[in-house]
Amino acid sequence: MSGEPQHLVLVVDIANVMGSRPDGWWRDRAGAATRLLAELEPLSGAEVTLPELGAARITEIRAVVEGAAKRIEGPEAVSILRADGDGDSEIVEETNRLTASGRIPLVVTADRGLRRRLPESALIVGPGWLNHHLGR
Repeated sequence: MSGEPQHLVLVVDIANVMGSRPDGWWRDRAGAATRLLAELEPLSGAEVTLPELGAARITEIRAVVEGAAKRIEGPEAVSILRADGDGDSEIVEETNRLTASGRIPLVVTADRGLRRRLPESALIVGPGWLNHHLGR
């Protein structure tokens, strides 16, 4: 890909990414989610590489939290979307809003059911991709 990298909005399934590493997150879900949000902050404005797209720039970060993590706060560079119901439905709604406004979402989840519900234009990567970029 030549020229300016594609601009993307990173949409993170926080519960799914937390669950991808057996680091004791289940003992303090809110604390683990807060730490993950802080780790996401440096990705705002960062250039990353995607397997099928090449270079891309993350222009915004949206993190979807649910359950015990709904009360957490995060860094200014990360928009927190607090799911009233299940996090998956919130991710689908946010991804649909983004694509309707002409933006390209990059959704981070390993959830196959969620992946099937996302719009065709959404880009999807697994937690391993994100963990690699976070140095985790």
